[in-house]
Amino acid sequence: MATATGERQAYPHPHVNNAWLARLREDIIDPALPIVDAHHHLWERPSGRYLLDELRADLAAGHNVRATVFIQCGFSYRSDGPEELRTVGETEYVAAVAARAEASGLRACAGIVGYCDFRLGDPIDAVLEAHIEAGGSRFKGIRQSAGWDAAVIMTTSSPAPQHLLMDPAFRIGLRRLGRFGLSYECSLYHPQLPELTDLARAFPDLPILANHCGGPICVGPYRDRPAETFANWQRDLRELATCPNVHLKLGGQAMTIRGFAFHKEVLPPSSSELAAAWRPFMETCIEAFGPERCMFESNFPVDKGMCSYPVVWNAFKRLAAGCSDAEKAALFHGTAARFYRLGDIA
Repeated sequence: MATATGERQAYPHPHVNNAWLARLREDIIDPALPIVDAHHHLWERPSGRYLLDELRADLAAGHNVRATVFIQCGFSYRSDGPEELRTVGETEYVAAVAARAEASGLRACAGIVGYCDFRLGDPIDAVLEAHIEAGGSRFKGIRQSAGWDAAVIMTTSSPAPQHLLMDPAFRIGLRRLGRFGLSYECSLYHPQLPELTDLARAFPDLPILANHCGGPICVGPYRDRPAETFANWQRDLRELATCPNVHLKLGGQAMTIRGFAFHKEVLPPSSSELAAAWRPFMETCIEAFGPERCMFESNFPVDKGMCSYPVVWNAFKRLAAGCSDAEKAALFHGTAARFYRLGDIA
């Protein structure tokens, strides 16, 4: 599927504007509910920084966040040494951040998900061993993103080629995760959901986590056919849910590629506005996978370009308002704690 001009387009993340975010304040909904933030990043880029100080400030904003999980983003790689081992620098950096935070009673980055290229072949074992040594018990898995679409220019740290999930070399490398007890994490776009389903069925014993509600694209040519796009995403997501080894993250929707432009408004969106905008996707996800295989994620600082930390978690709580206490416990902390092996949270 191509754009009207036949060209791929980039959909960059809005820069974080703290002064704009501060224009909207909300009371915290259900402040005692324990939360595991299952997906955030740390980085320092020309567009801004999001390191321990910024994360700590968000975690102190009122919600009861008991632990967080760091997801690779290409930050703080080693500048020398074997090329395939340079990604371990990110795990080293984040593990040091986690240790500093824990010394002050904060379980930030209690789980760490790093990066390697599964197409490496034999060197993969050495890379995984180095990540585990650097991250210790905090190191939980690998994310090698697979996102590719004919209408989208990827802006991630490691853009994927088309059909990565079907690549025999990728699958040979992926098979090595099992011997280390690690999980595989996948960021992708919704037209690729059948490929992830095929992968999950080929690796039924491998814990797999799909990011960002399965990556619906709601821009470019997909914007022109919203009902068809939603139906295709919904159909393929439900098929993926038939794979019991696959879990799903609920979040990553405050991005331009989802068709939203909240960052262009005079005021930031309220949690009620976010919940209304995201409800069709979120409810489909929870219905398909069940709370025991779903977990909420902030996707900060990416989503912080459109909404603040208190507001995004308020939105999730509004979306889960009809769930039972047990279902809320799973969605907000239980599923993530179990999948990432974080121990007791509540």
